[in-house]
Amino acid sequence: MRTATTGRPRQRRRWGWENWVIGAGIALLLLYCLAPFYWMVVSSLKGPGEIASNSLWPRDPTLVNYRGVLGGRDHFGYAVRNSVVIAVTTTLLAMVIAVFSGYALARLRFRGRNLVLALILACSMFPGVAIVTPLYQLFADWGWIDEYQAMIVPNISFALPLAIFVLTTFFREMPWELEEAARVDGCGPFGAFGRIILPLAAPGVVTTGLLVFFAAWNEYLISSVVSITLASNPVTVAIAKFAGDSEFQQPFGSQMAAGVIVTLPLVVLVLLFQRRIVKGLSAGGFR
Repeated sequence: MRTATTGRPRQRRRWGWENWVIGAGIALLLLYCLAPFYWMVVSSLKGPGEIASNSLWPRDPTLVNYRGVLGGRDHFGYAVRNSVVIAVTTTLLAMVIAVFSGYALARLRFRGRNLVLALILACSMFPGVAIVTPLYQLFADWGWIDEYQAMIVPNISFALPLAIFVLTTFFREMPWELEEAARVDGCGPFGAFGRIILPLAAPGVVTTGLLVFFAAWNEYLISSVVSITLASNPVTVAIAKFAGDSEFQQPFGSQMAAGVIVTLPLVVLVLLFQRRIVKGLSAGGFR
């Protein structure tokens, strides 16, 4: 077969051993990442008499675990609501701060700019378990125990260093000539930022926002300490507190079903924004 442009015969691309090695590595990576989720789905479809088996697929698939989770016995709906409020609020507040901070660190020229970015990143090096007790004492003195802000404020502080670093790197690679042209055409600083820079930075902002949302949605350590009652428990804490039919029963099936329900929104978000995520992680801006 000849190509229409050159008239030369089209050569089929052959896979060498390097391609096979790369393909095998990708397959192993996918298997390693997807195997826990697959086992969680399979376990959620097993009944009480089969939950302890190691079969790769249930003999009699059932939705009894999902009916137990959504039936209200463990108040899972309240936990989902709490997680949505906490994760969305954390993402919005953190992204507003991170966008303006990243833009300032990338655009403004001042002495010690790199030192400021290094100090911001250093804040993320403190292990969460080391600050649990001080946070609990502080929030107890403020009357924040069992309140949303006791989980939102730590989540913002944990998410900001990575968000600011990613957005600063992204803003540094943007064509500032477009902003200067907008300023020449009469736009003010905020007008040029909102009309020119922010739309161009959409891939990086969306990617960073999703990372912040995922981190806030999956956070457990701080929430398990400052959230005590069912009224404020997020899904991570609520799943750990699931009760079985008796005090001697461990509700593995219900926990697996709840894990599937909690994971599905994250999978849907990734599928909806996969192009922007790939563009934001790979491109990093316009050159």
